Amino acid sequence: MNVDKRLTIKKPDDFHVHFRDGEVMAAVVGETARDFARAIVMPNLIPPVVTAADAIAYRERILAHSKNSSFLPLMTLYLTESSDPADIKLAANEGIVNAVKLYPAGATTNSDSGVTSMDRIMPALEAMVEADLPLCVHGEVTDADIDIFDREAVFIDRVLIPLRKKLPDLRVVMEHVTTREGTQYVQSESGNIAATITPHHLIINRNDLLVGGIRPHYYCLPIAKRELHRQALRKAVTSGHSRFFLGTDSAPHSRNAKESACGCAGVFNATNTMACLAQVFEEEDALDKLEGFTSLNGAKFYRLDESESTLTLQRQDMPVTFPTSIPVSDPQDQRAADSAEDSDSSIVVFDPGMPVYWSVVD
Repeated sequence: MNVDKRLTIKKPDDFHVHFRDGEVMAAVVGETARDFARAIVMPNLIPPVVTAADAIAYRERILAHSKNSSFLPLMTLYLTESSDPADIKLAANEGIVNAVKLYPAGATTNSDSGVTSMDRIMPALEAMVEADLPLCVHGEVTDADIDIFDREAVFIDRVLIPLRKKLPDLRVVMEHVTTREGTQYVQSESGNIAATITPHHLIINRNDLLVGGIRPHYYCLPIAKRELHRQALRKAVTSGHSRFFLGTDSAPHSRNAKESACGCAGVFNATNTMACLAQVFEEEDALDKLEGFTSLNGAKFYRLDESESTLTLQRQDMPVTFPTSIPVSDPQDQRAADSAEDSDSSIVVFDPGMPVYWSVVD
């Protein structure tokens, strides 16, 4: 296969990212701001970002650490059963937020304040329809009797289909889709349903997580699935379908929080997402579809202008190497940063486990 050695696309957007707060946020925001024009920022802090005032304050903290004056964080609200519909409409109408996030209670990191009953959030959802504000859903049920590998498919049947029948005008983004059922649902439905897909779910399956020993830095929620689902995700992102777009779900946790008896769920991939994606799309003979997936489709669904700047990737003759971890320390103290790179507090960068020949050069 002949591949051009340089590829220039409109600067991409990340439509699902976790920045956390404090020292961790200071360490990771620049990794996203370097390669992405905008990012939909998840609100699952402790305490969560629930009100318009919370979102304003969090955005200011992000911008203080972005190291890129052109980077734009797009804020979200955490939907709770006590969310104020009036505040949601205010946040939308004032351009403070671009979406609201639905976490089923207990589904993932910092989701304890999430939703236990859809009926209790209907006033908030109706306000979102009036404000034309998208709902981002962590699409998994958390019932104890449902196998963890089936949570997404059951969510579609039990929650998503009934919700969209009740509120057909609600714009919904299924976040970090991981199954063939998820991609088929988006493809079979009308234009107000979309899905983000992560780079790591395009690269790893559950064997990578479990065979030969547990690899905690591949543990994420939704959990990686069978190979047939990984192949369905690859087919979806390289199909050119306009309602699939990039959401990295880049989720930083300290090394000791991942490598523990009860490791945290999350993959940190902001550092090498674009290089890994270029490799995936090359393998699928679909480099011409990369710009749509990373730079165009999400902006269209969120009704944003396309980026005016560009990003250039170059194919190297030899596999590239990536940093193994990101230090969490005072960025002004380089000696402390160097010594902290592989410490218990550092954040391990996603290892694709395959040769990657692409790198971002401009």
